[in-house]
Amino acid sequence: MIARSLAASGLLSATLLAASAQEQKPQPSAGGIPDAVPFGQPYGAPIGLDAARRVVAAAEAEAAKRGWPMNIALVDTHGDLVHFSRMDGSQLVSVEVSQRKARTAARWRRETRVFFNSYAGGSAYYGTLDPELAASPGGFPLVIDGKIVGAIGCSGGTGDQDTVVCQAGIAALM
Repeated sequence: MIARSLAASGLLSATLLAASAQEQKPQPSAGGIPDAVPFGQPYGAPIGLDAARRVVAAAEAEAAKRGWPMNIALVDTHGDLVHFSRMDGSQLVSVEVSQRKARTAARWRRETRVFFNSYAGGSAYYGTLDPELAASPGGFPLVIDGKIVGAIGCSGGTGDQDTVVCQAGIAALM
């Protein structure tokens, strides 16, 4: 009986020591402690319909020139749809994907490639925060005078093709 009690006591002590050692391990960084909040660009007044049409038309023209049927979504600062184009022959799943890319870029105030790179690096952290997140290249905030006014999302090709089409739309905003 005494031997069993000593064995149990030793097992408990070993378990407590192991737990204590585990607690002392340094935890991975959660973004560090920069002087300013990253991706803290302020929001401005939401983009209007005329400007949205101009951006989407330029993106659509670039996609047509290259023969890439795309879905192109433009959202306001809240991530709500302002204007949309579904080109003939574009894949249907990309309708929602383009809108999610634009919504992600507007709400998170960053290019969606940031999330793609995070996932590619082995971290799925952002997905735990927003199940609607689009972690795929082809979503960009739209910035006028240093303020985010909306975002564009393109889908239908590779992430790099989507990016080229979005950038053509962004150039029309300037």
